[in-house]
Amino acid sequence: MKVGLLVSLTNALPENTPRRYETIRAVAMQAEADGFDSLWFVDHLFYRDEDGTTGVWECWTVLSALAEATRRVELGPLVLCNSLRNPAILAKMATTLDEVSHGRLILGIGAGWNEPEYKAFGVPFDHRVDRLEEALQVLSPLLRDGHADFAGRYYQARDCEIAPRGPRPAGPPLLVGGEGPRMLTLAARYGDMWNTGYMGKPETMTEPLARIAGACRKVGRDPATLGVTAFIGLWFPDLRPERPKAFENVLTGTPHEIASAMSGYADLGIPHIMFQCVPFNEQSVQRLSEAIQLYRASGRAD
Repeated sequence: MKVGLLVSLTNALPENTPRRYETIRAVAMQAEADGFDSLWFVDHLFYRDEDGTTGVWECWTVLSALAEATRRVELGPLVLCNSLRNPAILAKMATTLDEVSHGRLILGIGAGWNEPEYKAFGVPFDHRVDRLEEALQVLSPLLRDGHADFAGRYYQARDCEIAPRGPRPAGPPLLVGGEGPRMLTLAARYGDMWNTGYMGKPETMTEPLARIAGACRKVGRDPATLGVTAFIGLWFPDLRPERPKAFENVLTGTPHEIASAMSGYADLGIPHIMFQCVPFNEQSVQRLSEAIQLYRASGRAD
């Protein structure tokens, strides 16, 4: 089972000070050295609520830089907001980044949800799942075959071709993130992988696994052919007492307890998990790194 880390591009709280690229790069390179299998990045333009605006760097630019800075880890957005980029152009961007990274990109995509950034940046907020459904009909053939001919309500890609092709004949794998019935169907129909979050202890995956298996059967797909990934919220209360508002489920504990949870996910047959540490700081990531080493030393990682 692969283990990934969400690397924060968001301003450091509570001061709301920017994380400089040098710091982000250093975290990414240390995570690679510590044995993480993948690094992940959110795709947002800002966060805004009643308390004000929190800044965040644009993820594709950072991904491109880290594709050159790192050597081994897989890289991906968790997940791209479909509405922010034309899908045909995104396929071209993804193929190019896969070339730069020597075949290490996982292209995560979802429908988006953060309405304030849509309004602020002039992006339509309506029909987000409809738009994603059309986008996947462009992205999937362009990534896998290098050609698409599609005309829809929201997107057109007439006799579109990706040339040159990247390092993998079928292109980078397409990961679809989402929870609702339509999103599960889209993942089952178009995805190489599916992501669900926020997860906590391994048993929180029982219902999602049943739902995605049902979606696969509905579209005539063997559930075993879809890579299931779990995005886990990892909270260290001693480092930040306030429970994270965004975490629907949450995992806490010592490195040994976290390693035990990893084994539980592996026992469920999950091939790839990703962690978001709260708070995101050196101590949190070090504890998670220790848990990875304990998990692998246990022999359960084979």
